[in-house]
Amino acid sequence: MTINDSEVRRASIEKGQVESVEESSVKPELAYGGEDTLPPPPDLTPEQVKALYRKIDLRLMPILTLMYLCSFLDRGNIGNAKLQGLTTQLDLTGNKYNIALTMYFVPYCLFECPANLVLKKFRPSRWLPGITLVWGAIMTLMGLVKNYPQLVGTRICLGVAEAGLFPGVVYYLTLWYPRHMIQYRVGIFFGGATLAGAFSGLLAFGISFMAGTDGFLGWSWIFIIEGLATVVVGFISFFILVDFPHTAKFLTPEERAYVVHRKKYDNSSVGEEEHFEIRHIWETLLDWQVWLHILIYMSIIAPLYGISLFLPSIINGFGFTTAISQLLTVPPYVFATATLLVWAIWSDKIKMRYPFVLAGLVFNLVGFVINIADVPIGAKYFGTFLIVAGSYAGFPGVVAWLGNNLAGHYKRGVGMALHIGIGNFGGAIASNIYRTQDAPRYVLGHGIELMFVGIGFIILPITVIAYKRINAQRDALVKQMEETGTPHYTPEQLRRMGDRAPDFRYTL
Repeated sequence: MTINDSEVRRASIEKGQVESVEESSVKPELAYGGEDTLPPPPDLTPEQVKALYRKIDLRLMPILTLMYLCSFLDRGNIGNAKLQGLTTQLDLTGNKYNIALTMYFVPYCLFECPANLVLKKFRPSRWLPGITLVWGAIMTLMGLVKNYPQLVGTRICLGVAEAGLFPGVVYYLTLWYPRHMIQYRVGIFFGGATLAGAFSGLLAFGISFMAGTDGFLGWSWIFIIEGLATVVVGFISFFILVDFPHTAKFLTPEERAYVVHRKKYDNSSVGEEEHFEIRHIWETLLDWQVWLHILIYMSIIAPLYGISLFLPSIINGFGFTTAISQLLTVPPYVFATATLLVWAIWSDKIKMRYPFVLAGLVFNLVGFVINIADVPIGAKYFGTFLIVAGSYAGFPGVVAWLGNNLAGHYKRGVGMALHIGIGNFGGAIASNIYRTQDAPRYVLGHGIELMFVGIGFIILPITVIAYKRINAQRDALVKQMEETGTPHYTPEQLRRMGDRAPDFRYTL
């Protein structure tokens, strides 16, 4: 198959028109995603394609979103617990609270890459629910800690247990959905995090009335109740999650064949590599785009964690009571959820990522400038809306963008784990920049967040320009090969080259 032929084929696949003859003779060693066990892929109309992916959405997205809601609720509820007596009872003087936050991120970042490598081997339908059960139990036990060392120990264990969820789910979604359908799904999934921000304030407000019950203060009940809820969600997910498209029993064999076939020719004209080789790790480590995307990731994730962990304290510093501060954290997250969904749908529609990452950076810039300035409380509260929306709504585009531009199952898995794992050290930094002595304006914290945003404004255009230049070079190369009759690459060579192949185009 020539490169030009394969581009026509890919275009027909995106329109829902799929060749259905040659797949019945797929060679086992070249079979993709279990396609050798499936019938030939059917021809589907655009309406049938939408119905198929809606069917997949209804099976996967609700439980995945609920799992991530629990994950973000459990890692961020310490910000609400701080206002319910945590720092007083455990004597978290000085920077002890910030250290407890930081110790979550160290194992969380270190274990993300190994977790993604074992995801396919341990099966998503067992691995993801299993780690959910584990961190739910840890969260519940956190409500029983009696001193600072025990709090730090449980935060470390929480980081280890949660490390496999986010990169694992994002990688898992790339096995099901074509790359220009992925941001909407990542947006829905990550919407669980923004909803967690809203629920966290509401739950903390309600649970605060349990303070003193059975001798536990409000902060203990926040951890216990939300941890038990996570255990329930983890148990339920064992019965809902499925592994891979070719083994999904809720789909007909023909539907499975279509999903596998479409994914096969999504990133490559000849299909992606599925087997693991050590070179995939080295190719990922030496790929320039991974490191640029890590910096872009940090420019969004640092503001995200900074605002999610300290928003209750920031609003409390405006002069509101503890109860009112908890409630006032809800509206910014509601606004962020709506913004996230609009941007995700829009991004997949125009098949571009960077405009929405840029918009998120602009929101963050304006929001932090307002909050660092000496302006009325109403303006500062409005600024928190921009920060929450900019960081949360911009984040799915950051993750989907690199996932779109890495080809090969294991290279994408390793690349996205590095992206998220190293990038999340921005969260560790954000855990230490909002110091108690800087309240209520938190000039140092807001200033460092602006530094991260500035890094994003520098790296983002560099990345876009590089992608455009490489795409143009590959267009010229393909044209030259066609005009001069230069021998085309074999399917094996193109498959091995992955995102470096001349028929691969980077998503902007």
